[in-house]
Amino acid sequence: MRTINENDIARCVCSAVENYFKDLDGEKPSPIYEMVMRSVEKPLIDLVVKHAGGNQTRAAELLGINRNTLRNKISQYRIK
Repeated sequence: MRTINENDIARCVCSAVENYFKDLDGEKPSPIYEMVMRSVEKPLIDLVVKHAGGNQTRAAELLGINRNTLRNKISQYRIK
């Protein structure tokens, strides 16, 4: 089993943000923090909920967040 190295994720984020800046071509960027968090959080939550077989309590434990927080995020991102 391969474990996720935090540096792997950090490199992906850095690369994506660097490419975003390059692609701006002089345009003003949107709020970057919100954009990155939304881009990472939705697929993370979706994947973990699926991995937990839809069990929100287990998914919240895996994510290290409160179940109510998870439920709010699921609603916010319209995750099924």
